[in-house]
Amino acid sequence: MKKIYLSIIILLTIIISSRYIYLAYYKHDYYYEKYLNVTHKIVYGLNAPRGRILDRNGKVLVDNIGINTIVFHKLDNTNIQDVAKFLNNLLPDIPTATLDEQKKYYLSHNETDNLLTKQEVDLYNHRKISSKEVEEIKLSRLDKIINYTKEQQQEIHLYYLLNKGYIYDSKIISSDVSDEICAEINTSNISGLTCEYTTKRIYLYDTLNDILGRTGQITPENKEYYLSQGYSLNDEVGLSYLEKEYDEYLRGEKAKYLVNKDNSLTLIANSKPGNDLYLSIDIDLQLKINDIIKKNLDKAQDLKNTEYYNTSYVLVSDPNTGEILASTGLTKVKDSYHDVTTNILTSSFTMGSVIKGASHTVGYQNNLIDIGKKINDSCVKLYQVPTKCSYKRLGYIDDITALKTSSNYYQFMTAIKLTGQKYQNNMTLNVNQEHFNIYRDTFSSFGLGSSTGIDLENESLGIKGKTIAPDLLLNLSIGQYDTFTPLQLLNYINTIATSGKRYALHYLKEVKNNNQTIYQYQPQLLNQVNNSNFQRIKEGFKEVLYTGTGRGYTDTKYKPAGKTGTSEVVYNKDTITINQTYAMFAPYDKPQYSIVVISPNISYNNDRDNYIAPINRYISKEVSKLVFEG
Repeated sequence: MKKIYLSIIILLTIIISSRYIYLAYYKHDYYYEKYLNVTHKIVYGLNAPRGRILDRNGKVLVDNIGINTIVFHKLDNTNIQDVAKFLNNLLPDIPTATLDEQKKYYLSHNETDNLLTKQEVDLYNHRKISSKEVEEIKLSRLDKIINYTKEQQQEIHLYYLLNKGYIYDSKIISSDVSDEICAEINTSNISGLTCEYTTKRIYLYDTLNDILGRTGQITPENKEYYLSQGYSLNDEVGLSYLEKEYDEYLRGEKAKYLVNKDNSLTLIANSKPGNDLYLSIDIDLQLKINDIIKKNLDKAQDLKNTEYYNTSYVLVSDPNTGEILASTGLTKVKDSYHDVTTNILTSSFTMGSVIKGASHTVGYQNNLIDIGKKINDSCVKLYQVPTKCSYKRLGYIDDITALKTSSNYYQFMTAIKLTGQKYQNNMTLNVNQEHFNIYRDTFSSFGLGSSTGIDLENESLGIKGKTIAPDLLLNLSIGQYDTFTPLQLLNYINTIATSGKRYALHYLKEVKNNNQTIYQYQPQLLNQVNNSNFQRIKEGFKEVLYTGTGRGYTDTKYKPAGKTGTSEVVYNKDTITINQTYAMFAPYDKPQYSIVVISPNISYNNDRDNYIAPINRYISKEVSKLVFEG
């Protein structure tokens, strides 16, 4: 029995000792902060430096630089009105107060009960309306009363900034001020007013900046979200794209202070900078691709039928992971170039025959294609629909040579079979929503018309045509109806390269803190396309670039496979323009890279001349060489 008691005592001693060590050492900081929060008021300092954003090779894309920032922290003996007047005389280019700021200032500095009717006063006295409702009534009647000068409006705006937030908060009044103004602030001896050295975001390249995103103050629209996440109103946050998507990693830890009885502060923990974001982007590759696009935008000016062409997009990725190595969109306006890379996410285009790998899959999945069987390429004539053909008579073709030669007729036959009917000249083709859905569901499994999983907000899913008609089903099968984004086209060609494995596209590669990896992106498989004939699609795409319609787009020494596309677009009521597209991967037997090139409005329908400038081919050939040879 004594041994049992002794064992129990030893066990309890171990448990108590372990618990003490856990609380005293491992959780000390956590519980100490809990204690301080109960017994004292803890506040946080200004924003700590955000983490940097770097490319895959460690080249810095986004960094921080030091700036002078005017900061105000209200103490008991501070007269805010005097501080506002001082700053109004010191700072240049002070914004004027908004009408709402002027009204609230007037309300707090003047007797305004005369703005209420006797009935409204009685309602308030009898608690029929609240003080907030009374304030709203008064504010609504101040429009014709307030009449502040510009100087007064500037002072009111400063007064608003000085009072913004909680009384114990540090308020940022003005950033990036001169050393002279900073020195005058710090020698003014105004209680609570200081000039401190903070940081601001800088972007080191003139490309990708919109995709990288921007930072700023919390806005009224997202105020509730950020406050619920533990942010303060004066925090700098990511407002768009990668800065916003990965804000939790990039934001630093602000310094912690105890608030003393006179509202002064005592430092209890220093600030810590945020983590560094490493992207999959290769900035050197990106810049060289930009140069290729610029050169060809210039070249196009000397070629025929290019009056409506001014933009091209290029994407490069690893199809096995979804990593994006380069993504750019450039447009030329007069003699200047503008980065429009976000269009790869938000703008969609009719892509043309480049999507026939997905159309072929509809045929394979629904047993509509006789593998290896040859048919004679021809034209289709439906009742009350103009004749529809391939771009020329292509002779006898099977499922592989149909891709090689980009036969429209072959896709038309597949679409007609999908309806359960057999083609006859001038036939009435009965189509319904289900037929369109079958195509779109298959397209979606490749990423065409669905989310690519990209780690950015505001991704467009393209536009699905709403009209159900026989000729439009045929158009859908050859990429001439629905629209897709450049990112979706990239997702599509990657899915073919991996024989049906569709991985999410992404920019993030890893997150580091002082060179220690704290997060590494793992490829995300979105779905597997059910198609046992991917090898035939790949063979067809290989033939496209070796001896088919895509000859010259990528040198065959890289063992490429891919597809070109051409589509017509209504540019305006008088003009039909032509988009050209290209999607490829290589080597075809073990893909390492994929490339997408899109040049909208490269030409236009012209009764005098049907020449299409080979700009998309020029760009594709140069980018291919750059990617595979460096």
